[in-house]
Parts: sequence; structure tokens; C-alpha cells
Amino acid sequence: MEAYALTDAGRVRSLNQDYIYFSSDHVGSLDNLFLLADGMGGHRAGDFASRFMIEHLNSYVERHKGNSPVRILQEGIRQVNWDLYRKSVENEALSGMGTTLVAATAEGDTLFVANVGDSRLYLFRGGRLCQVTRDHSYVEELVALGQMERNSRDYLEKKNIITRALGIMPDVEVDFFEKQLYPGDLILMCSDGLSNMLMEEEMVDILSQRDSLKKKVRRLVDRANEEGGYDNIAVLLADPRISEVRSC
Repeated sequence: MEAYALTDAGRVRSLNQDYIYFSSDHVGSLDNLFLLADGMGGHRAGDFASRFMIEHLNSYVERHKGNSPVRILQEGIRQVNWDLYRKSVENEALSGMGTTLVAATAEGDTLFVANVGDSRLYLFRGGRLCQVTRDHSYVEELVALGQMERNSRDYLEKKNIITRALGIMPDVEVDFFEKQLYPGDLILMCSDGLSNMLMEEEMVDILSQRDSLKKKVRRLVDRANEEGGYDNIAVLLADPRISEVRSC
């Protein structure tokens, strides 16, 4: 497993509330761990929320053993969500804070993914980009109900309204996905600072280049900034090297 990640404040906001952690090596019982969060809240509350979620979830995974990646992530996310919510209640300066989260771990040729909010995980396969996670947003709820057309004017104007986040309530519903990985696959995780700024066609073009993961990640961030950089940008790109795993 090879990975590279980068966060950037963008060109408009002075504070970067996106936070990333990744390890291609074992973390507790997991073979690897990839975490990305996009905080929200006034002053430094969003920054606190995303950092708290990533650091404490990583710590939870390190301490807790088990043979089910989904169970480890689910219990860890719920525990840290409760701890974050309690912080917001006890500290007025942190009131109303929250964060999105997308988390992933690969075990052999199986990818386990968890998400809350509108930060995304994609699989890049065969020259195509497939969104694995489902945005917990107002507009996506209406699209699912057939009451709004994706990328319509109303959709674009209201797409930043999210319907689920961590730290807002004492309990949280987490979505889980399980995907089989194939040789040549790339795993892309990002905050909406990337997905709102670039069309998928341009993301595919960058990912298709014969460059290192580092160069691809930097190009994605640079292009998001060139398109305006209106939000913080977080990008994590991983190559699971499935062909190498299967040849062992």
C-alpha cells in the first residue's frame, strides 16, 4: 500500500479546518488506516472538531483489538462522536461545532469505508471515477426522492447544506460500504474543497497521468486553487497495489 495526502487552506479562508491521517502499516488490528475530516464551526471550533475526531479515532483503533474492521470503525466513531459532543456542551467556545468524516481500511482485496457528512471516497478504476460514499446533504436527499436534479441551479446553490455530521448530537448514524479492489485501482478521498471545485472529468484526467501519487495529489490541490480555492482542500490518494498482494 502506498499513499500520499495534502491539505491546503485555499485562497479565501485563513484557517484550515480539514485534517488528515493515514498509515499504510498496521494500526491496532487494522492492516492500514486512512482518515479525512472537514470541520465546521465558528472561530477555531471547526479546526478543533476535525483534529479531535481524527486523533482520537486513530487512538481508539490503536487500543482496541478485533477481527472486524467495520465493528472497530463503527464503535470508534460513535465513541469519539460522544466525546466530541460532550466537549461542545461543556465549552461555550466550541458550541455548535461538528465535522465530516470519511474513513477507510483495506484488508487484502477488500476495502471497508465509513462516512458521515459530505467528504467523499472514490475508486478510480479503468479510467473512470466512481463515488463510493453517499453525501449526507440536503440536495442529495432531494435527489434521492426525485425532487431535485443533480447539478441544477438549486442543487449548486444549496449543496453545502449537510444533514449529518459528527459532534452535533450524542449519537450518530454511520454509513458503511464494502468494495472489492482490483489491480490498478486507486483510492481517492477528499473534502468538498476539491469535489466542489473540479468536475469529475478533470479529476479523471489528472489521475490518469503517469505521475507519482504525490504529483497527482499536488496537481488536484493546485487545480482546486486555480478554480478559486473558495474552501479548504484535503486530498488523500492511495494505491492498494492489489496485483502485488495477489502475487504473494
